[in-house]
Amino acid sequence: MIPVAEAFAHVLATARPLPPETVPLPQAAGRVLAETLTADRDFPPFNRVSMDGIAVTHSAWAAGQTAFDIEHTQYAGAPAQALRNPRAAVEVMTGAVLPPGTDTVIRYEDILLADNRAIIQILPPDAPGVSIHHQAADRRQGDALLMPGTRLGPAELAVAATVGAVELAVTRAARVAVVSTGDELVDISETPLPHQIRRSNAYALQALFAEAGAEVALFHLSDERAALRQGLANILDAGFDAVVLSGAVSKGRADHLPGLLRELAVTEIFHEVSQRPGKPLWFGARTAGPVVFGLPGNPVSTFITACRYVRPWLRACQQPDAATGALAVPKAAILTVDMHFGPRLTHFVPVRLTVDAEGQHLATPLRVGGSGDLTGLMGATAFLELPPEPVAFAAGSVWPAWEI
Repeated sequence: MIPVAEAFAHVLATARPLPPETVPLPQAAGRVLAETLTADRDFPPFNRVSMDGIAVTHSAWAAGQTAFDIEHTQYAGAPAQALRNPRAAVEVMTGAVLPPGTDTVIRYEDILLADNRAIIQILPPDAPGVSIHHQAADRRQGDALLMPGTRLGPAELAVAATVGAVELAVTRAARVAVVSTGDELVDISETPLPHQIRRSNAYALQALFAEAGAEVALFHLSDERAALRQGLANILDAGFDAVVLSGAVSKGRADHLPGLLRELAVTEIFHEVSQRPGKPLWFGARTAGPVVFGLPGNPVSTFITACRYVRPWLRACQQPDAATGALAVPKAAILTVDMHFGPRLTHFVPVRLTVDAEGQHLATPLRVGGSGDLTGLMGATAFLELPPEPVAFAAGSVWPAWEI
C-alpha cells in the first residue's frame, strides 16, 4: 500500500493538457478557454446614459437655470443627436448615447416634466458627469478580457458575445468511459431478482465527471473473464482519455481486472492505498492510450475515490494551470464531534459543512453504514480527510474538508 499523498502525486503526474477545439459560443458553456479574448472596442464604446431623465449642460444648471425646454428625445439604440441650444435639454433613456453638447443627466425622479418642459427640483452637483457611464471607463480597446484557462460561465460568455466571438477556442472535453462490472447488477429499468441490485455507481460517476466538464460514455461488462477481457479491450482501443472502472479490483475470485489490464498492456502504477474507504484503488496507464482508474465497487468507496483522484485529474487535463492553483483545495473545517479509528489509515469521512457566526466551517459527520451505504452520502457536502495519526480526533480540531 502507498500513502494517499503519494497516490495522488502519481495520478497528477499522468495529466496532460488536452488539445484545443473550436466550438460555437452557445456550446462553450462550462468549457475552458484556450485563447485570449480582447476588447474589440472601448467598454462602453460611447458615453452612455445610465438613468432615464434629461441631459443638460452642467454650466447652465450651475449658473442657476432650473427650467429647461425639451429639444428632442434620445433613445437607446438611436444615433446620437446633438443638443443645439445649450440652455435646452434632451430627454434621454438608459443605455442611450449621451447627446453631444450635454454633460450631465438628471433623473426623472428629480424633475417635474410637463408640456415639453423640465423643472429641476435638486441643486446642481459640483462637477458634470452625473449618471453617465463614460466611454472606456471599464476597458479600453485592445485590453485582454479573458485569458486561457478561464472556465466559461454565464458572465464570461456574455463578455465573449459582446466582443463578437461567434466561435471560441476551448480545451477539448475529456472523454471518459465509465465501466461498471458485476453480474449482480441490472439496468435501472429492470426489476432486480432477490440476489441482484440496480446499477447506481455508473450514474453517480457520470454526473460527477460531467460536472467537471467531461464527456462520459457508460458501459457495463459481465464478470465472465473472456467477455470481460474482450469488452475491456474494445473500450481501451476506443480513443478515451480515461477509463474508470467500478468494481472487480480487489482480491476476490471474480476480481479479474488487475490481471486483465496487465494482459491488455496497461501498466500498473499503483494498487492499494492506505485509506478507508477505497483501499483497493488501482491506477495505471497505457502507452499512447488512456489512463485507467480501478475504483472499488462499494458505492461510498467509488464516489469518494472518484472525488479525491479522478476529478482532480480531469481538471488538470482540461485546465492548463490546474496543477499550479486551479485545482480545488480543501477547506479548513472544525470537527463537531469526537471520532476514533482503529486502523492506521487515512480516513475519508462524509460530512455536512456549515458556517458559524465567525465564518468558520463546521464539519458534522453523517451516519454512514459502511462503504456499501450509498444513502449515507445523501446530504453530504464534503468529506474530511483524517490522517493515520492520531487515531483519536477531538471535537474542535481542524482538518481538511474536500467539497463534493
